Amino acid sequence: MKALAINGSPRKGGNTQYLLEAALAPLAKAGWETELVQIGGKNIHGCRACGKCFEKRDRRCIFNADEFNGVLEKMLEADAILLGSPTYFADVTPEIKALMDRAGFVAMANGCALAGKIGAAVVAVRRGGATHVFDSINHLYQICQMVIPGSTYWNIGYGLNPGDVANDAEGLANMAHLGGVIDWLGRALKASSTPYPVSRRGEA
Repeated sequence: MKALAINGSPRKGGNTQYLLEAALAPLAKAGWETELVQIGGKNIHGCRACGKCFEKRDRRCIFNADEFNGVLEKMLEADAILLGSPTYFADVTPEIKALMDRAGFVAMANGCALAGKIGAAVVAVRRGGATHVFDSINHLYQICQMVIPGSTYWNIGYGLNPGDVANDAEGLANMAHLGGVIDWLGRALKASSTPYPVSRRGEA
């Protein structure tokens, strides 16, 4: 099984990456293939609402000039997706928002292509606003019919300067538990003989 973590922070090596790596560690130990992709600070533009993904239905965005399609391909291959973002005025970074909008739209245009995958939100914050970031990411998972695992608390780590979250013992314990739950859930989904109940757009 494969777990993909996507870092939406422009600070490579910062607190968001630290938290994502803490969540991936139990999965790697359990034998999962893990990958962390950096999109913060990269060229990923927002959805242009052209609707071409619904015309072509080729599991891609028609715009190839940025890095979106490469990241989407990794998302479609993964069993679990962790989206990580720092808190920008109580919301996700522009790169994560762009990824969410385009990935969600392309997935819906292609038979709910993310349905049944595991989705976890991971948030770094200095003080306040993190629960809204957490909710924003989970909204994508819910509309895409993904499975959201619980943990000991909301998946939030506190710190301002790079590495500060290393001092948030509760936040790191939550990340370790989150990784363990994703492992358990992934194995349970793989072992199930019942197909995941996907609802296509326009169906009851």
